[in-house]
Amino acid sequence: MPVPESSPWLADAVLYQIYPQSFADGNGDGIGDLAGLAEHLDYLAWLGVDAVWLNPCFTSPFGDAGYDVADYFRIADRYGTNEDLVRLVEAARSRGIRVLLDLVPGHTSIEHPWFRASAADPDDHRYVWSDHAAGPGWNPSPGPRPGFYLQNFFPIQPALNFGYARLDEAEPWRQPIDAPGPLANRAALRDIMAYWLDRGVGGFRVDMAASLVKDDPGWVETGRLWRELRNWLDRRYPDAALLAEWGEPAVSVPAGFHADFFLHFSGRAFPSLWDTRTATLQEHLPEAPCFFDPEGRGAPDEFVEAYEAATATIAGAGFISLPTSNHDFARLACGPRTRDQLGPAFAFVLTWPTVPAIYYGDEIGMRYVPGLPDKEGSQLRPNYNRAGSRTPMQWDDTPGAGFSTAAPDRFYLPVDPAPDRPSVAAERADPGSLLHLVRRLIALRRAHPALGTGGDVRVLHSGYPLAYLRGERHLVVVNPRREPARITVDGLRPARALEARGVTVTGDELVADGFAHGIFELG
Repeated sequence: MPVPESSPWLADAVLYQIYPQSFADGNGDGIGDLAGLAEHLDYLAWLGVDAVWLNPCFTSPFGDAGYDVADYFRIADRYGTNEDLVRLVEAARSRGIRVLLDLVPGHTSIEHPWFRASAADPDDHRYVWSDHAAGPGWNPSPGPRPGFYLQNFFPIQPALNFGYARLDEAEPWRQPIDAPGPLANRAALRDIMAYWLDRGVGGFRVDMAASLVKDDPGWVETGRLWRELRNWLDRRYPDAALLAEWGEPAVSVPAGFHADFFLHFSGRAFPSLWDTRTATLQEHLPEAPCFFDPEGRGAPDEFVEAYEAATATIAGAGFISLPTSNHDFARLACGPRTRDQLGPAFAFVLTWPTVPAIYYGDEIGMRYVPGLPDKEGSQLRPNYNRAGSRTPMQWDDTPGAGFSTAAPDRFYLPVDPAPDRPSVAAERADPGSLLHLVRRLIALRRAHPALGTGGDVRVLHSGYPLAYLRGERHLVVVNPRREPARITVDGLRPARALEARGVTVTGDELVADGFAHGIFELG
């Protein structure tokens, strides 16, 4: 795949997502912060990641864990100061790691000064207002201004006004995209991005990137908005990366993003691999098996077809990113999926031609913890609680897991109570651990460019095991089910194992134990 001219580093990157509240507490108050993160930069450099993405760390009342921003230009007190972030960025850069921030462009907190001013002034159009509740998601004004405002996610997150793609005489409150309010918001987005880019950040992951222009069939006007910003970025900050939370790479990359994620809420590509119905997203996913099923009831076909279709549309303009999990849905280790399957899962994520994104703790096999209380908007419905994927990083085997020196009852969320919970310390001491495997796979990807985004992929066997060729010489075999598998692949050349556990290649015969993986170089 050709590399885009801007942000060329992204083609070879391994991303690492950090939920800052839960990663490491440097000041002993029970909440993760920038100082704690800085103390673990050497770990991230040892692991081999190239960039970290931080969930929102701006000033916020934290009704939605920081996705309700009250000041885009100031780091929240719980995390530190703007100067702390600059020091973190510089320290990370000295270790070859870029820091990406989470940008929330479609809404603010109801406590943002912009919204308070708009709720007091009928002539202020920075947000979407109507004189009546025009359907779901409209809330009464909390200020002297009459009428209702449109929420973008929760009621505490009023939608910033980027205009409507379609006007309607029956709804005179709809404004065109070039009205003063929408234009002011476009300018503000540029100012926010420039402020942090000037302080050294490496780019942004953009929350709800498709949500800006309303009533926008095919996201035509939203795409134009992002292409304008991308053109500006390419001129002013050509090294900066722009990643979308859109879930439709075939749409978002042509719309101006360098990369987009396959995600749980859009299509079957992602859920056909990892089934999270047993944890956070029981309502979201159809009753269909996934490939990483211990009983082997799935198939990789849906993922491969979606990948090939998106790649053909993107045509080298950017990348698809494949996450292990994230803050909004269950971890790799959840429900019936056991830690035995995580080796094959990482072998797949780190050798398929997508940009891998590791969610903090997945590299040691942290699990989704069920039964936690709602925390900062984590509970969306009775059977959809995101808190179980946001528990403290497990650094060691002490009662507080090395996360904080505070009393455990002051922790942001409880540490996983499982007696066999994994930890960084224990796995670093064990060369056969998942952590060491992930580190070796990252190094292998870097040493063999054919395993990255630039190499071709050809599926040799779709099923159990999944076998595919990267470039001309690298064979990858993944068997994520409990039962062993045996296949014949005509024309295989002699194979040298680069990283293998439970997979052997003899002539044309390929044998995979249960929960096995292998990466081979062909002669």
